[in-house]
Amino acid sequence: MSGTLVLVRHGQSDWNLKNLFTGWKDPELTELGVTEAETGGQALADAGLKFDIAFTSGLKRAQETCRIVLEKVGQPDLETIRDIALNERDYGDLSGLNKDDARAKWGEEQVHIWRRSYDIPPPGGESLRDTGARVWPYYLTEILPRVLKGQTVLVAAHGNSLRSLVMVLDRLSKEEILKLNLATGVPMVYKLNADSTVAAKQVLGDMSGAH
Repeated sequence: MSGTLVLVRHGQSDWNLKNLFTGWKDPELTELGVTEAETGGQALADAGLKFDIAFTSGLKRAQETCRIVLEKVGQPDLETIRDIALNERDYGDLSGLNKDDARAKWGEEQVHIWRRSYDIPPPGGESLRDTGARVWPYYLTEILPRVLKGQTVLVAAHGNSLRSLVMVLDRLSKEEILKLNLATGVPMVYKLNADSTVAAKQVLGDMSGAH
């Protein structure tokens, strides 16, 4: 009996709005971010999904998104496990900087490499590969076994920690994952086979707002 894995990227944060590199910094959701989380939660409620457990990161924007989604599906008291393994990619020296200011300091090409290469980290930070190196073991030991037991599991996390999972689930190459942007607050529903491969994937909501 295989189960269901639902991935949701947190709604817009205050620093997303201000065009800042966020990483492990801990800003709140904006009003739009709250609305995005509510919309995603409502889409899950409309689909009739109920969860057995939820996972989120150590950062407020993901935790708040998780809380809002669970309220919308009528499970505000569901057991929720928080772990920094699901945190956003650490942008190191870029954290807190405006993206335009970073380009002015290091050059557009260098900042683009840090943002969009698979394995070149910014100074003091993580590459997408580094992020995956902490997300994947946590997924394999803590999340996947529950799904394979037939549970329905919610993971509310971040663009890059979730891209690390989507890369494995969707069997994307290093080049393909770099082109993928996950929309904020839009749930991705995976049905898994008994061998942990994907039986079906459904995106709940309008992807036209992806950014």
